Amino acid sequence: RGQFEYESVLCVKPEVNVYRIPPRASNRAIRAADWKLDAPDWTGRMRVTARGKVAYVKLEDKISGELFAQAPVEEYPGIAVETVSDSSRYFVLRIQDDNGRSAFIGIGFGDRGDAFDFNVALQDHFKWVKQENELSKQAQAPDTTPKLDLGFKEGQTITLNIGQSKKKERSRPQSSGGIGLLPPPPGGKLAPPPSSRSTNHNTQPPAGGSDTGR
Repeated sequence: RGQFEYESVLCVKPEVNVYRIPPRASNRAIRAADWKLDAPDWTGRMRVTARGKVAYVKLEDKISGELFAQAPVEEYPGIAVETVSDSSRYFVLRIQDDNGRSAFIGIGFGDRGDAFDFNVALQDHFKWVKQENELSKQAQAPDTTPKLDLGFKEGQTITLNIGQSKKKERSRPQSSGGIGLLPPPPGGKLAPPPSSRSTNHNTQPPAGGSDTGR
């Protein structure tokens, strides 16, 4: 909400002329030559501001700053601000009051540089609006697709890692146990039988010899 309440100033021009313009012919381009350019109906200051994504062209009294008229602009180029076909210094504004009633007036700058600044201020603002809209769309759209891609990758790596680790863990104890059991038998279990046999051979002959000798 704060973003929309905050009003930034895009452009200020100390002098702009306002003209009443004749009814519009739908099939004909707007021409400043049809206005009474030598007798403007009002002269004052212009201030272009922005609140959120909407720009406002405000016509104010030079001295008091009192608002004479304002035109809310939601897109540019658009119906709220239009260029004329025969000059770069004049525009048509659709002004609105607090009750929503609108009217079209002509505005003009004495200097082409002022008209250029006014044009660029609106263009830059709506370039920003367009970028903001695209970023918000991108932020919402990829929420589903990257998660699916990452999910497949994570699943594949996890199953492969678990399978390899289990195989390694199972093979190690078997090989080490087998090697550990093989060496003891030749040294420990096979040595006693020969010794017992040798003692039997040693004791038997003397006993037999004594019987036969006697």
